[in-house]
Amino acid sequence: MKTILKVLGVVAVTALVTACGPNMQVIQSATDRAQADATKADASANAAEASANQAAQAASQSDAAATDAEDAVRRANDAVSRLEAAFSTSVTK
Repeated sequence: MKTILKVLGVVAVTALVTACGPNMQVIQSATDRAQADATKADASANAAEASANQAAQAASQSDAAATDAEDAVRRANDAVSRLEAAFSTSVTK
């Protein structure tokens, strides 16, 4: 009786290993694909972060240029005001 149980146990284990063998290959293949996808996602995230940093720098430079432009407009308006005042003074004399 013990021999029959041992034989049945060995057959059951062999059947289990045989049944899981192809599935293990499928599992390994899926794992490899998942790792490759995770690597691609990480690279994409890094590229997106770099692009965001570049956009932030461009926005900062744009803000500085806008401030400079506002200063230039204010200086131009001041110069025009001075010319108008000078003209007005010379016309009234």
